Amino acid sequence: MGYTDSKSSPLGNLKMIDLKFDGNASNKTESSQAQYRGKILLSINTSWNIYNFRRGLIQSLIAAGYEVVVASPYDQYSSRLADLGCRHIPVSIDSKGTSPLRDLALLINFIRIIRRERPNAFLGWTIKPNVYGSVAARAFAIPTLNNVSGLGTAFINTTLLTRIAENLYRFAFRRSGCVLFQNEDDRALFLNRNIVRAEQAGLVPGSGVDLSQFSPRSAKIVGKRELTFLLIARVLWDKGIGEYVEAARLVKKDFPHVRFQLLGPLDSLNRTAVSSSVVSGWVKEGVIEYLGTTDDVRPFIDQSDCIVLPSYREGTPRTLLEAAAMAKPLIATNVPGCKNVVNHGENGFLCEIRNAVDLSKKIEDFVKLSPAVRTLMGKKSRELAERRFDERFVINAYLSALERLLQ
Repeated sequence: MGYTDSKSSPLGNLKMIDLKFDGNASNKTESSQAQYRGKILLSINTSWNIYNFRRGLIQSLIAAGYEVVVASPYDQYSSRLADLGCRHIPVSIDSKGTSPLRDLALLINFIRIIRRERPNAFLGWTIKPNVYGSVAARAFAIPTLNNVSGLGTAFINTTLLTRIAENLYRFAFRRSGCVLFQNEDDRALFLNRNIVRAEQAGLVPGSGVDLSQFSPRSAKIVGKRELTFLLIARVLWDKGIGEYVEAARLVKKDFPHVRFQLLGPLDSLNRTAVSSSVVSGWVKEGVIEYLGTTDDVRPFIDQSDCIVLPSYREGTPRTLLEAAAMAKPLIATNVPGCKNVVNHGENGFLCEIRNAVDLSKKIEDFVKLSPAVRTLMGKKSRELAERRFDERFVINAYLSALERLLQ
């Protein structure tokens, strides 16, 4: 099952389970646009996520002849989903809560939606849509395709919450037609703990990246300037924010003109969120610049010299993919997800998890490189993005999996 020739695969030597990829990433949908193939229900914990990270998938599903319905919480991006040609159904998802009553209400809501819509297949991302959407779909014998895009806080440290999450996944995925993982570590963990079976589990290169939208830009700044490091993430301790700030303090002792920036939303509802007062303190101290949030990260990536992500665990981090596509060197932790995008010494550096001192050394190593070597690292990032992380690889994987499920 799957392919065996790693040289012809856009994923290098990663083993795929029952998924066939064409290295030229041609669009499979062009010849079948007029043929109606059925209704697909997608669900994830934010409309923002769907619009920003699954837009290409939705457009390709529609072009392939599918009717697409999206169930997600209402936010400022929900109205934009109609512009993509799909229909939105608002559903309240307490993504960080642990209330059994709220989760029961979510399950009932999914049952009502699926009973009314009668989709031909259900696609889920993030834990609660994956779990409760899949259980509801199974009640109506609807084929399910799940995506484990990252294991999050619950799997970073083994706690009671971890055991609960494992059991929920195990129950929900028992009859799933296909479960896609974004890195081999997450896939192996689910297999070793008997959460999924080998014939269910496949790999995709994250959510992929649109190489035309995220591409190298011409240099706007000529001459010598201070180096700028940028971390793009939700402001959570689990993203390595604390290590990033401490590393910045250490680096600035010897390189006071180096700049450290932080871009991303403050998430007060998350258990590992960094408070706004702490962030304000760092800014007042002068150790970092907080850039807030944005709908378009490209200008910020473009003006930086290196993207840093000292996260504790990821699926395949979108920020690193986007930075790689824009030919930026990367520094990240040697953990699942991050290490998939960074080849140590080629397009960046890998550092130890939860180790600010080691992170600071890797940053200093980068500072000491010549401009020519930094430029070469950026080119290696772009080559890696083109070879392994083109969004079309992911889209074709979903289309292939759906074809098999609907047979």
